[in-house]
Amino acid sequence: MNKLFNIDVNELKKVGGYHTAKEVYHQPKIWKETLDIINLNKEQISAFINEKLNKDPVRIILTGAGTSAYVGDIAAPYLSRILGVRVEAIATTDIVSNPEDFLKKDTPTILVSFARSGNSPESVATYDLAEQLVNDINQVIITCNKDGALAKKAKGNNNNLVILMPEESNDQSFAMTSSFSCMLLTTLIIFDIKNLNRNTVTIENIMTNANKILNTEVGEILNLVKLGCDRVVYLGSSALNGLSKEAALKNLELTSGKVNSTSESVLGFRHGPKSIVNEKTLVFVFVSNDEYTRKYDIDLLKEIYNDKGNHKVVAITYNKDTEIDKIADKVFIANSGEHEVITDAFGALDFVLYAQMFAFFYSLKLGISPDNPRPDGTVNRVVKGVTIHQYDK
Repeated sequence: MNKLFNIDVNELKKVGGYHTAKEVYHQPKIWKETLDIINLNKEQISAFINEKLNKDPVRIILTGAGTSAYVGDIAAPYLSRILGVRVEAIATTDIVSNPEDFLKKDTPTILVSFARSGNSPESVATYDLAEQLVNDINQVIITCNKDGALAKKAKGNNNNLVILMPEESNDQSFAMTSSFSCMLLTTLIIFDIKNLNRNTVTIENIMTNANKILNTEVGEILNLVKLGCDRVVYLGSSALNGLSKEAALKNLELTSGKVNSTSESVLGFRHGPKSIVNEKTLVFVFVSNDEYTRKYDIDLLKEIYNDKGNHKVVAITYNKDTEIDKIADKVFIANSGEHEVITDAFGALDFVLYAQMFAFFYSLKLGISPDNPRPDGTVNRVVKGVTIHQYDK
């Protein structure tokens, strides 16, 4: 491959953007490999999940830090709906500092940990705290690193299930991209393993869309980068609010904090956070595929579009909607096929590509290395500087 996103590979290596470009671009391929892994292990996964879910009452905690935490934010509403059990997204960074606020001794718990490296101090500490404080604990580790501390620790316990992502998903660049999407895909699939065939068809459509987005939308995304906005806002509801957090973080990380990047829920935006909008603000709205939720997204799009000022608003929607065409400065349509009703948690796999590409190109525009935007070491690929204190209560 001589070019990625129409940029010569040698040039990408020169500016420190090769790994990020490759890791964003290869996601459809890695998703296929992830599906293959799940298919290969579906009997083991099904037996484990079904047995552990059969406890009453059972709660599921989805946990991670930063981008890994946002996997849980996106997946939790969907899993709660299809499973009919208590599903909560709680970051490791919250659990570690306040364990007994979140871990309940007498409630059977499935703790699902997301980890690219599996070496962050909070990930390992959360595993240990759950073992220490919850009487009936089962842990599912979804990680991109077979040699990580978390994978090694969990493998020795029969109450655990370790699912390793494709090796290439262990991103070499600073920011999580393919690691994020593979772990999200896995979570959506394994807790609905009985419908694996149906969900595989959905993922195949998502992969088709992804290839279209990655190969045909570069020019339009570059046009947004050229606006030179110094404030970027991502908005979404429920699962897409979780995605908005990840999208904003990606832009903040890859621009090394030079572009003020923030997120909020669609309805929450009016309650103060809208104050961020000025003449140099670009607002992205992830539009829900849920008919009811979508009404609120459209209301806010209209409002922002009609507000006075030179700000711009971009709608990212799964299916074409002629109404949205009239109330946004730019509309991206993820689905390249016929109209499809898809759950927002699945649609997030396509939606995130726009945010990843935008952050990548904005980083290059600012002369920052996407692979290592903070070479001074003040922010690191794997978090450093955390002291885990013994919990003796």
